[in-house]
Amino acid sequence: MSPKITVIGLGYLGATHAAAMAELGFEVLGLDIVPEKIELLTRGETPIYEPGLGDMLRRHVAGLPGSTGRLSFTTSYAAVAEFGDVHFICVNTPQKPGEYACDMSYVDSAVDSLAPHLTRPALVVGKSTVPVGSAARLARRVAELAPVGDAAELAWNPEFLREGFAVQDTLHPDRIVAGVTGERAEARLREVYAGPIGDGAPFIVTDLPTAELVKTAANAFLSTKISFINAMAEICETAGGDVVKLAEALGHDDRIGRKFLRAGIGFGGGCLPKDIRAFMARAGELGAPEAVAFLREIDSINMRRRVSMVELTRETLGGSLLGKRVAVLGAAFKPDSDDVRDSPSLNIAGQLHLQGAEVTVHDPKAMDNARRVFPTLRYADSPTEAAQGAHAVLHLTEWREFRELDPAALGEVVGERHLLDGRNTLDPALWRKAGWTYRALGRPTA
Repeated sequence: MSPKITVIGLGYLGATHAAAMAELGFEVLGLDIVPEKIELLTRGETPIYEPGLGDMLRRHVAGLPGSTGRLSFTTSYAAVAEFGDVHFICVNTPQKPGEYACDMSYVDSAVDSLAPHLTRPALVVGKSTVPVGSAARLARRVAELAPVGDAAELAWNPEFLREGFAVQDTLHPDRIVAGVTGERAEARLREVYAGPIGDGAPFIVTDLPTAELVKTAANAFLSTKISFINAMAEICETAGGDVVKLAEALGHDDRIGRKFLRAGIGFGGGCLPKDIRAFMARAGELGAPEAVAFLREIDSINMRRRVSMVELTRETLGGSLLGKRVAVLGAAFKPDSDDVRDSPSLNIAGQLHLQGAEVTVHDPKAMDNARRVFPTLRYADSPTEAAQGAHAVLHLTEWREFRELDPAALGEVVGERHLLDGRNTLDPALWRKAGWTYRALGRPTA
């Protein structure tokens, strides 16, 4: 008989994981402590924008016409414990205010709320990104609080979802990492992931600390690669080189590869920035700060990109931002997402506004979230509306809609035809042909 699955925390990770488990054929009960989120999901509506997630939810949410009925939701930990055999913890682990360290309060609260209700054998599986050493501590806590004692085991199964591709990454993962302390937990996780394993997904069994480190190390590596090419962009600015051509040449080396070598305004979102900072903090606690000291410079390079784009805008507009109208295309930290957490584009828009510019923002999906973060900015329903009378247009999130803009048509509504490409994805020749000046970080001669 297939295990019943529960998912605790129904944000970006949890909502996707719950729907995907139902898609794989399991009976699933999702829990969140926010009643409004439960009401939304029960109607088959998503709390976040993620391509394909809404359709997958509606195929399985109980009570919807034509659904399998395999997916339900609750706010009750007692109901979750009674229902499930495998409990996935998918809550947020944000950065602590004023610190680099990870805030574990949501994970701790989930464990403390679930464990006292575990009266029969169960497997608790962490998917949240946590500092190494957390899983061992939580395993002891589960065994201590659960009435069933050691029969309530804990494993760690880190997520590797890319926003915009989360459904695909859950159903067809490039690897599954299982941090376990015994054969029962491994067997249970193999059962849960039998479908993806059967399709060829590697199943990597590790101890708890290694499983925790896999996600942290992966994010540290990706951050390093992004900041490396952005550091090269800084050199190109001073040397007169073209960072796009440089990245193209580097990418042909299969030891390096092309992915994550696009220079621009840097990375953001709810993972990379806070995860590398938490890694630095944890390494210091473990007595090995030198091992990841380079991440401090990675973080510094990343944040400099935002300042550089503000300065490039100031330079383009004659040395002052006061009273200048600036259109910002993009608020989400990446395309195919409505996530504005630590978004470089929204941060740049805010800096320009604080320095006297009249900033109008448009994003295909992230407008509501952006308004909550920066209510003082202006917002427009289309790129054309955002660009009305603008002295400069900044392309800061690489949505397909922006790549398909007609430079001539947009040029008819602006005050001055200055385009600053913060993502190096637009065609300079095309925009210049329509009478625009084109500038991008790391491409002074492009």
